[in-house]
Amino acid sequence: MTETFYKRPLPTGLIPFASDEGRALFQRAMTDGTMAGYFALAEQFHTQADPSFCGLGTLVVVLNALGIDPGPQRPWKGPWRWFSEEHLDCCRSLAEVQRSGLTLPEFVQLGSCNGAHFEVHHAVSTSVTGFRAAVHEATSSPGEPHLVVSYDRGVLGQTGAGHFSPVGGYHAGRDLVLILDVARFKYPPHWVPLEALFQAMLSRDPVTGRSRGFAQLWRDPIAPREPSASLVAHAAGCTSAGAPCGQTSVSGNCRPAQSEREAD
Repeated sequence: MTETFYKRPLPTGLIPFASDEGRALFQRAMTDGTMAGYFALAEQFHTQADPSFCGLGTLVVVLNALGIDPGPQRPWKGPWRWFSEEHLDCCRSLAEVQRSGLTLPEFVQLGSCNGAHFEVHHAVSTSVTGFRAAVHEATSSPGEPHLVVSYDRGVLGQTGAGHFSPVGGYHAGRDLVLILDVARFKYPPHWVPLEALFQAMLSRDPVTGRSRGFAQLWRDPIAPREPSASLVAHAAGCTSAGAPCGQTSVSGNCRPAQSEREAD
């Protein structure tokens, strides 16, 4: 019989969100105004649908938190429009992502194809101070930007390697970041020391040869609440919108041009 697992304990130094200590940290951060971004994310918090879908699951949370409409050509269930992983069969097929996950450039390209605007920072090209400023901006803002981290779990003492999740809050007094871990079957949301998280982002992705990092996400100006004709075309095929997605995949959605895959 294949070995199965039910959750894993967090390593020492990482604080479960729902623990007594985690709740006290939340309350203090609320008082300090650095949980402002949490509520839009919490409304949409989602467990990734496959062990390899942390990037897709994270995008589902953030795209829905940003209030981006997938468009009338892409309903979810019945008449309802909503982002879920199956909407993100774009740039790379779901089967490919299931085999190998997403890189940070692919994550950015996929989000851009679906109405988000990004600022991306590879950890090796920024600093702890720059990361802390981005965390503070996201957690102090009730709407946008939202912040996503791409990091190496192993550096934090967790099992696994590359992982994506949104940042839900910040405790300035103890310099702790709240990670809303989308792999809730494995680890709960938890507080992690900011400098330790930055070290985990410095880890090199073997696929791209570059460090991991973080991304700030806003609604793209062409998709404030409802999709414009150009965004619908962009998500449905990319080529008719004249967008820089290169070629279409077998699913009919956008596949990035090869020159874009290693770009910030």
